[in-house]
Amino acid sequence: MIPRNEHPNPGFYRENYIILNGEWDFDFDFGNSGIDRKLYKADTKFSKKIIVPFCPESELSGIGYKDFIPAVWYKKIVNITPEQAALGKAFIVFGAVDFHAKVYVNGEFAGEHFGGYTSFRIDATKFIQEGDNVITVYAEDDTRSVLQARGKQSELYYSHSCDYTRTTGIWQTVYMEFCPENYIKNYKVYPNIDAGTFTITADVAGEGEFAVKAMWDGAPVGSASAKVYGDTTTITVPLSEKHLWEVGKGGLYELELTFGDDKVKSYAGLREVKLADGVVKINGEPVFQRLILDQGFYPDGIYTAPSKEALKNDILLSMDAGFNGARLHQKIFEPLFLHYCDELGYIVWGEHGNWGLDWSQFESIRYFLLELEEEVERDFNHPALIGWCPYNETWDREGRQQDDDTLRIVYRTIKNLDKTRPCIDTSGNYHVETDIFDVHDYEQDYKLFKEHYDMLITDNVLFDNHKHRQTWKGEPVFMSEYGGIRVELREFDENDREKAWGYGNAATSLEEFYERYDGLTTALIDNPKMLGFCYTQLTDVEQELNGIYNYDRTPKFDSAILRKINMKKAAIEK
Repeated sequence: MIPRNEHPNPGFYRENYIILNGEWDFDFDFGNSGIDRKLYKADTKFSKKIIVPFCPESELSGIGYKDFIPAVWYKKIVNITPEQAALGKAFIVFGAVDFHAKVYVNGEFAGEHFGGYTSFRIDATKFIQEGDNVITVYAEDDTRSVLQARGKQSELYYSHSCDYTRTTGIWQTVYMEFCPENYIKNYKVYPNIDAGTFTITADVAGEGEFAVKAMWDGAPVGSASAKVYGDTTTITVPLSEKHLWEVGKGGLYELELTFGDDKVKSYAGLREVKLADGVVKINGEPVFQRLILDQGFYPDGIYTAPSKEALKNDILLSMDAGFNGARLHQKIFEPLFLHYCDELGYIVWGEHGNWGLDWSQFESIRYFLLELEEEVERDFNHPALIGWCPYNETWDREGRQQDDDTLRIVYRTIKNLDKTRPCIDTSGNYHVETDIFDVHDYEQDYKLFKEHYDMLITDNVLFDNHKHRQTWKGEPVFMSEYGGIRVELREFDENDREKAWGYGNAATSLEEFYERYDGLTTALIDNPKMLGFCYTQLTDVEQELNGIYNYDRTPKFDSAILRKINMKKAAIEK
């Protein structure tokens, strides 16, 4: 059985595709000499097998090797039918490969990509043939490089504190898709909730007529078309029925996009995000963000969920505990996860795995900025995605402070790419230019915690542990990390932080946990100057034991108690 054999991106679906997951030939390249040895040649034999899309560090890959891996090689024979070859264009699409990928088809170099988190496609049209084709992939990875974003992958030999097992090479679905010579490259949807329209900009290859049909619950509700003579076009689709996308409910229109003989199926939500009056408004209504920090790690797949059900289940577990969304933390999540967020009305912030970079160096944005652009381009249409946050906690590095212009350029680039969502420059610290001033505070004394942030109400003063490095200028305030309460109920030495890592003093009973959780969370819910909170975190991850669920997703606490606390009416909602 082929693992993860579902189409990985319901937002851009062509019917002519082949999932390439499953068994591939595989080899380590510890000397990083494989290119010199010409391992890309079609007749090269590899000594191992691996199950794609799982990384070689994971158990599901069949490898389970957890030491540093400088480079790896993959090979698979793929059969192309005459019908597929006759369609015109053939692309190999990679969900994500960490970090630098080179792709060869039948021994010929077909393309490469830098960045371990975003999807990319290789045009293999001129390299393929009818019948068997050899696809070879080389991936180079160095989590210790200060110019490579690694997120929460450990830069030390062992997983430690809040850094975890590494991921090397292919870690999302690989597939081929076939389409005509004239085809749709990409598109963006701009909803207008007042007019009840979708304005769509599309990038295409070739000339012809671009058309869009919209359906609600299977019934046609709107269409539009335009002749295209250049590489791009814009059309507006009026909707005969207006159904707003809602937090906690979703609500999606089906879309069918055609350009000549090319057809792409997708969907869209009628949703507007606006930052106004110190809060985030969705379709004109203030929404208090009750978010959970989601690291996106799995015991058996590491970065990769073992199944599509596991992806969706994480959202359901969060919603069951009374959260209405998540910060997708230090990782760019796969499109299928975002699709389930869209379906369920689960709001999320898009981030990048910026840890590992030396942001005191301007050169650190060389690959990072390119990958952020790819992320915004790929994920722009998801209604559940309500904001961007490229950096998280840009601490000083070896005595060198962050280069403020680096953060400013990244923030402004995102704002130029997407004017429909707010952007936080760097979550927690150290802010340079931002739409929202968010703070991280792991104070465990909930009475002191409340006193600190009540000063926003009484004195218009924001308590900030980093005020020596950043200045609040009156931007909307967001508690984007807090809590992180671990509970010492297991047979761990409380002082052994390698086995039981968490923030502050551990709670020694469930009763103490609930009291602390209630005190911290209610202090934020009752504060009219807070636009939301994000609790750390959804699950335990390896030695970090501050999740509301165990690493295997089994319960640690009574979700009903957490839900009752989280769903109290917030001050901004009254």
